[in-house]
Amino acid sequence: MINDLAERETASPLDAAVSQRDRETLKMVSTAVRKGQVRLAFQPVMLARAPGQLAFFEGLIRVLDHTGRTIPARDFIDAVETHEIGRQLDCLALQKGFDALADQPDLRLSVNMSARSIGYRPWRQIFDQGMSRVPSAAGRLILEITEASAMVVPDLVQVFMVELAAKGISFALDDFGAGVTSFRYLKTFEFDILKIDGQFTREIHSDPDNQVLVQALVAIADHFDMDTVAEAVETARDAAFLTAIGVDCLQGYHLGAPKLTPDWSITSAS
Repeated sequence: MINDLAERETASPLDAAVSQRDRETLKMVSTAVRKGQVRLAFQPVMLARAPGQLAFFEGLIRVLDHTGRTIPARDFIDAVETHEIGRQLDCLALQKGFDALADQPDLRLSVNMSARSIGYRPWRQIFDQGMSRVPSAAGRLILEITEASAMVVPDLVQVFMVELAAKGISFALDDFGAGVTSFRYLKTFEFDILKIDGQFTREIHSDPDNQVLVQALVAIADHFDMDTVAEAVETARDAAFLTAIGVDCLQGYHLGAPKLTPDWSITSAS
């Protein structure tokens, strides 16, 4: 009781507001999952040096609130990441990813997951069932793991990647640069794709500091034989600069917005 009182006395109004917001977010997401109001929005990732050529689509998880409004992951993912509802969202994203791969035989698709879902049995069951149902997913499915979650259980991530890579699955390290990755893990993990966080790519054409940082990240990726994707590319000038310094792929509203009903006819890279 004394500790509870002390906690209440030391908690700031901002802490209380954040806690209340997170509880409301958890409730909203839980309701959406229970009612089946979860979707994937598909955003194209385009080859930088081949204008109009698709590298792959990313399937981005969305939930619908009680009004039917579509809520993007950035508005709820932090609140659910450490809860089981986060694992359930990863399961739904993977299930819907396999559905899309089954419906579109030429589709190459990336799906996000937290490293915390690696040991979650329902996720693995969905993966095994999906691979049996859609054998061609081998070579077409990319699993994106955020840098922050990969650092939580790096040894588990390494074993997981080796096992699934043998089944033909590719891996992308998402939001690179946003966390505290030890560079030695880049060699240990052997990711196929490195996605450069948007905080470094927005307005890069006029930001000398980010220009130096992204050039260094591209060099690191090249050294470890990883393809690079620049996230949050919003302007033609940023796209041109990123292409000029050797980024392999571009993703952002300048290339195409996430859509619940995408244009699958975008030209795929051979």
